[in-house]
Amino acid sequence: MWSLENLGRVRLSKHFYMRDFLYSEIGNYHQIQNLPRDPDLAIANGKQLSTELLDPLEETFGRLAIRSGYRSPELNQYGNENRLNCARNDNPIECHIWDWGKGDKAIAGTSLAIPWFTDQYDQGRDWRDLAWWIHDHLPYSGMWFFPKLCAFNLDWRPNPHRMIGSYIAPKGLLLRRGNDPAEPLKQRQRRYADFPPFRGIAYP
Repeated sequence: MWSLENLGRVRLSKHFYMRDFLYSEIGNYHQIQNLPRDPDLAIANGKQLSTELLDPLEETFGRLAIRSGYRSPELNQYGNENRLNCARNDNPIECHIWDWGKGDKAIAGTSLAIPWFTDQYDQGRDWRDLAWWIHDHLPYSGMWFFPKLCAFNLDWRPNPHRMIGSYIAPKGLLLRRGNDPAEPLKQRQRRYADFPPFRGIAYP
């Protein structure tokens, strides 16, 4: 039997614990519990997200800012029905309900900001520089970028879709599922030539 205290202490990866993903402003303000129906499945999928995607980001850019992590189906549905920037539970790209699918339908995602990049974005840097860096370095499935903080949804799936979209100009799909990037590799690499070395932060 899981307790909330024990659930929060579960370590998902080198840098992340389950507790890092359970806080919800919507849940806190509207008094809706944000607890998984299937903790074991949420943990299993959350470990993949954290290990494959978030740890490499943290070890490259420093501390990440998690904006919205796990959402229970009840919380996410409430957010959608009340226009609080949550997709429908049955939306194929809804990534916050980590215990929604198994096997090939498994998914785990989070909304996050990278302060190192946010500072540059605030000075006019193109969000696509970061999008292409992630595309060329990490086994992501989907990304959606937002104007505030250049925060973005990032999700993991066992069979990645490799899709990039944005609400920042140029809005829409930068990369459709199954397509090759419009920009060649050398052109993409010039965009992020000044980025920190991949996983270059040495932790004790």
